[in-house]
This record gives sequence, C-alpha cells and structure tokens, in this order.
Amino acid sequence: MGEVGAGATSRLIVGDLVIDSAELEERFVRSGGPGGQNVNKVATAVQLRFDVRHSPSLPVDVRARLERLAGRMVSRDGVLIITAQRFRTQERNRQDALERLLEWIRRALIVPRSRRPTRPSAAAVRNRLDAKRRRATLKARRREGSTEE
Repeated sequence: MGEVGAGATSRLIVGDLVIDSAELEERFVRSGGPGGQNVNKVATAVQLRFDVRHSPSLPVDVRARLERLAGRMVSRDGVLIITAQRFRTQERNRQDALERLLEWIRRALIVPRSRRPTRPSAAAVRNRLDAKRRRATLKARRREGSTEE
C-alpha cells in the first residue's frame, strides 16, 4: 500500500515511484448512498483527479498503460477521475479514493509479457484433419442411409 509522508509536501510511494501530492486534486461533492439526512447537507463524496498524461512522476510507458487500463475513467485531457462515496465520512472516502488510485498505478507498473507467435505441431494438425475426416465420413453415411418416402 502507498504511504503518505508527513510534512508540508506529502507524497505517495508506489513501488519505486514517488508521486507528489501536489499532482493530486480533490473535490468534495454531495454523495448518494448511506448517511441519512446528513447526505443532503454535507459533501462527503470525493472526486480525486490525477493528470496521468502530464504527470512528471510516471514514466512514459506506465502513463500509456494507466490510460489504457483505466479506460473511461480517464477524460479526453488525460485526467484520471476517481469518485469515492462508499463511506459516510470525507476522510474515509479520501482514503478509499487514494487506495484505488494506488491500485491503478500498481497495475500499470506491471509490464505485460509479449506474446510469441506459435504454430501447432505437425501431430496436432494431423489429428485435427483426421477428426474432420472421420466426422465427414460419419455424416456422409447418414445421408446415404436415409430413405425418404
């Protein structure tokens, strides 16, 4: 899990990456869900915004993977928007949004293995063609044996 350092300039640590908290923008909005009458009065939901495309903390390949992985959660401008409203308090929603961001970044850090094209073995090709031949013969016999009156 990422850590938030104490002090004036806090930062997130994900693996070997250090993300300055100045790159994150939080907005508090009214939340649906649990909260009773409080839900109409207090803005407990958190919208966490992180500019993936222009982040100096992320390497280029990680930026590209993060944008691709997050899909529709990334705006046209390249800003990842995470809305957290599971909990009744701002603080827990902030923590939830931060953890979700860290999880997205962790997933983007994993370099996918490149696929090596393979070919079926000669025996596999032979077996497939033999099976097709047997099936075709069986169906042909059924056609010969049918007598329509």
